[in-house]
Amino acid sequence: MKIVRMSAPSEGTTRQNINQQIGNFIGKLLRDTFGKGPESVYIAAGHTCFVAYVRNFMSPMEKILIEHEQEDTVFEMRAKLMESLFPEIRAYVRITTGIQLREFYCDWNFTNQSGVLVGVSQEPMPPEENTEDYLGKSEIEQEIVRVSEQAERAPDEITSFAINHRTLVVIRTGILVRIEKEFIRHGQESLLRRVKATLEKSHLETNEHFEEFLKRRIIDIFVDWDFDRDKSVIVMILGNKR
Repeated sequence: MKIVRMSAPSEGTTRQNINQQIGNFIGKLLRDTFGKGPESVYIAAGHTCFVAYVRNFMSPMEKILIEHEQEDTVFEMRAKLMESLFPEIRAYVRITTGIQLREFYCDWNFTNQSGVLVGVSQEPMPPEENTEDYLGKSEIEQEIVRVSEQAERAPDEITSFAINHRTLVVIRTGILVRIEKEFIRHGQESLLRRVKATLEKSHLETNEHFEEFLKRRIIDIFVDWDFDRDKSVIVMILGNKR
């Protein structure tokens, strides 16, 4: 991945150039932290979300750990390292766009060597494309509610939007059940996150209805939680039409 020296954008800088600068910044940050950077970082921003889709990202040490069935170790290590990187990403996004990100979510697909970083802002951002009412919106939200019921409980609130033709975001609030809240109260957030990721992603990844409703192939699905806010973000990376 080509890395360029970062600087604040000039007044005439286009949105595409800004996204490229942010992608390069995140790629360099990951390379400096993990010893190997991703092949690409694709940036999408709109509504209240900033999404960085990371492709072909796996360090040699992580590969060895996963080959020895130590995915939980890699999961924990990445979670701690990414938590330390979020302030730098937040600061750079604010400098380049003026947007203040208040929440962060992160998830990985070790099989595909991909991942997403999601920042949520308080103020809305203009979408890259006019995709407010994407194809299958109502059906997708109903299916997400059904999947949520299988894994925990139906959310108190659900909203979804397509930032562009390949990035779909679903936000749920009010999904934690009492036993999960007790895990959190006893300091078992890390364990709860791993268990929920395994359980819920299995339901999401094997669901045959999403592609049927969207009329699109799904390349990747990611999910993460903010336990303090009782909130979850799901990101679907879409491919070509079916």
